[in-house]
Amino acid sequence: MTVRDRIGLSGRTALVTGAAGDIGRATALRLADCGATLILADIADGVEETASLCARLEDRGKTPTVVRFDVVDEAQVSRTFSELSAQGIVADLLFNNAGYQGQFSPFAGYDSADFRRVLDVNVTGVFHVLKHFARLLIERGQAGAAVNTASLAQRGAPNMAAYSASKAAVVALTKTAAKDLAHHGIRVNSVSPAFIGPGEMWDRQVMLQAETTSPFFADDPAAVAKQMISTVPLGRYGSLDEVAATVQFLLSDEASYLTAIDIEIAGGAN
Repeated sequence: MTVRDRIGLSGRTALVTGAAGDIGRATALRLADCGATLILADIADGVEETASLCARLEDRGKTPTVVRFDVVDEAQVSRTFSELSAQGIVADLLFNNAGYQGQFSPFAGYDSADFRRVLDVNVTGVFHVLKHFARLLIERGQAGAAVNTASLAQRGAPNMAAYSASKAAVVALTKTAAKDLAHHGIRVNSVSPAFIGPGEMWDRQVMLQAETTSPFFADDPAAVAKQMISTVPLGRYGSLDEVAATVQFLLSDEASYLTAIDIEIAGGAN
């Protein structure tokens, strides 16, 4: 097998959840460009746009299959995998990326209902999708690879109690799943982006940190952006494609001996 073969994803089928978002779309495009057949999942309308963009990549992969399910609802997740399997569509690669950033608030004022929602989507949802992805591969005696989206917020980001807790849980879940699934030939890793842009998530984070009364950030979004970037040794935010490239590597055969790891895509920030 050549290096190009190990890096490429021709003949592989990849499920991308959260495919309507910035990171999901960038990664879907990269996986398609590497030859993967795509299943794109999201509850947001933008998933069709992602599918259209992927379909324009001539001679790379096939027209993506679009599915809609709420990752929090295990019955929906299970049904989707079963329906796809009945059509002969089985993902052996997974970018488990659906997530919810939640509100920005000092800890003492954080809304409990929103806290539960963040953990439901970011932890329970990741568990549901990974569980049914792995089950189907195990039933078929087929190997595979999964990448879960965590975040450098796992270290404890100000005003983001729920998100930080959820992403720390994703890393722990990744490591346990990787050990439990290793003997089935299923690798499981995670990525932890820090500040990534440009895009909706970056803009939202800057805006909401500015609006939150806090000793950590200014009340002007432009100033907040500078404060955030000042914590990054490389002096910039990361690009969406830099996240996508890391995910693609972890899903490829180039990473065949890597499992139970979390890669921080953070420009040296910690």
